[in-house]
Amino acid sequence: MSSTPGLRERKKAETRQAVHEAALRLTLEHGLDNVTVEAIADAANISRRTFSNYFAGKEDALLYGDEQRLGTLVRRVRDQPPELTAWQALRSALEVLYDEAGGGDRELLVRTRLAMRHPSLLARQLTVRVRLENELSEAVTGRALPDGVRPEVITAAFLAALRVATQWWCAGNDERDFRQLIDQALDQIAGRFR
Repeated sequence: MSSTPGLRERKKAETRQAVHEAALRLTLEHGLDNVTVEAIADAANISRRTFSNYFAGKEDALLYGDEQRLGTLVRRVRDQPPELTAWQALRSALEVLYDEAGGGDRELLVRTRLAMRHPSLLARQLTVRVRLENELSEAVTGRALPDGVRPEVITAAFLAALRVATQWWCAGNDERDFRQLIDQALDQIAGRFR
């Protein structure tokens, strides 16, 4: 049986992506407070009801790209060879994800800066990340861990390093690219988890 999504699933994914892109574009043009679900639906050429079938609100539509990227990270961790430690699997999966994205950092930067300015987006982003933390912990369960370290601890440390690197990157005070900042943050805490 093929793991390739069927036509219906592909159409749903295309619609979600179109709504996300419309939400992001409109928010950048008009500001989050001036964008309505109706405007996003119109821009994506769908009905308000169809919008509701895909997203609970404009915040969900805006952060869809984050959710997709983080979900892909979980899948890439699960795909890592079983002989890798939990930390190695997390790092390797992140490298794979970054290579697959082809440096698509601009949209991530825009979404992150929007979330930092809008409490409703930040709250939604935190909800997604808590779910991601649980899924990543499950994904590394069964892999080699340092003595006394639980999967939840290593996952929390990994995600904290990503969050700090993202803050450095968003601040724009560093000449290094996002990937270099992520590596620096992860390297600073890696000693305990290798």
